[in-house]
Amino acid sequence: MQKILHLFTRKNIKRLLLASILVLFCAMAATAQSSSEGSSFPEGSTRGNTSMSERITGIDFPNVTFSATSPRSGKEVAFSVQLLLLLSLLTLAPSLLILVTCFLRFSIVLDFIKRALSLQQVPPTAVLNGIALFMTLFCMWPTFKSMYDNAFKPLSNNEITIEEAFDKAEAPVRIFMYRQLDGDHSYVRTFMSMAKLNKPKNFSEVPTYILVPSYILHELTVAFKIGIMLYIPFIVIDMVVASILMSMGMMMLPPVQISMPFKLMLFVLVDGWGLLTQQLFQSVVG
Repeated sequence: MQKILHLFTRKNIKRLLLASILVLFCAMAATAQSSSEGSSFPEGSTRGNTSMSERITGIDFPNVTFSATSPRSGKEVAFSVQLLLLLSLLTLAPSLLILVTCFLRFSIVLDFIKRALSLQQVPPTAVLNGIALFMTLFCMWPTFKSMYDNAFKPLSNNEITIEEAFDKAEAPVRIFMYRQLDGDHSYVRTFMSMAKLNKPKNFSEVPTYILVPSYILHELTVAFKIGIMLYIPFIVIDMVVASILMSMGMMMLPPVQISMPFKLMLFVLVDGWGLLTQQLFQSVVG
């Protein structure tokens, strides 16, 4: 304690004050000398520059403006209506891709096989939909190519009008849907009678708004028929396993838990995915 008090004597305090003033004076002198000479610290370093080089130019952002004007002629009105119809068609494009192609059949059959195998999470629904999508592109590629060659390409080259392009793009899809009906015109007759239209003499007299719902119901019927046929062998396995468990007195054990490995082994041994894909392709193209 005495040593600490000895440090704070008047003489020592004066010495500390003088030393602090001397250090502060030296620091101010060094700063003034550095600013007068114009040199930066450390010695030999390059002076910083915040100005941008003249060779570097900024990014030019375009001005986006929207304006509404009154049409001056009938052509401008027709173009506005065509543009509105085109935007509406693009909005409905995903639904059209699902309903007027073979995607509907593929997705339903794949979901049936997943349920028949008693699988809950594997494969995920997104994977099954992706498989159905690429199988649809594979089967529908000739139709899409015909639409591109006969409708989109001439329209982009200003060789045909948008009305002609729509008719040429609609024709391959109508032919595809009519071929998938495979002579079953019951749904066509049903919708024709509900619309109170006369009996058509040939395929060209069937309106598109009649053909599309007829094709959708036909695809649902075909997909469910295929799904039921796929379900039957797996139901037999479930029944056999359930009867065996009941005869052994294991009524508390879920039969699905025992039958699922046997169904998976059967499906893998017969190359189920390959056979299913081949038969679905043949049902559409063949």
